[in-house]
Amino acid sequence: MNTPNTPAVEEKKPGIVRRLYDWMLSWANSPWASLAMFLFAMAESIFFPIPPDVLLIALCVGLPKKSFRYALICTLGSVFGAMIGFGLGAFAWELVDSWFIPTIFSQEAFDSVADLYAKWNFWLVFTAGFTPLPYKLITISAGVCLGIGEFGIFVLASLISRGLRFFLVASLIWKFGAPIKKFIDKYFNLCAIAFTVLLIGGFLLVTQVL
Repeated sequence: MNTPNTPAVEEKKPGIVRRLYDWMLSWANSPWASLAMFLFAMAESIFFPIPPDVLLIALCVGLPKKSFRYALICTLGSVFGAMIGFGLGAFAWELVDSWFIPTIFSQEAFDSVADLYAKWNFWLVFTAGFTPLPYKLITISAGVCLGIGEFGIFVLASLISRGLRFFLVASLIWKFGAPIKKFIDKYFNLCAIAFTVLLIGGFLLVTQVL
């Protein structure tokens, strides 16, 4: 009980990102969980701040036998969202740029990514799709910076990188069960970055040798 001279301690409310995270996880127990994951994956490729891995991991832990099905749904949703993001950048950027900048990402980040497209193209999309880099920044800036003739390469890079990421997560849970969740939460992104660096580094080395 609070005395007259003792101020009450106000309970700190969780921030908006945490509330979004909890709301996203709450769909794991819904009969619409698969559809929700598809929509979250799609939205994350355009504007949503929380990666779909959160719900994917929860669903795979709950039903490991369906892990690969969930990974496929997550991949398709993410790539579909990437295509929408590309379309926004290619055909409607002048209408939406004031909302995306600085609400979703900064002008500096957008300009930096734009400068990288001329040299890296496929690898830039692949790196963002597989690592924890903000994928939404890549999908929309690709539409602005690349011609429509590069759309096929963009979709291919998105499909490979997103599929590789989500199926790897699903495979780990399918193989090792719930105990692997702590490893994924703590080390998966670091492993993804290391793998991408080695992959691109190896590719560059081969091209230099040949």
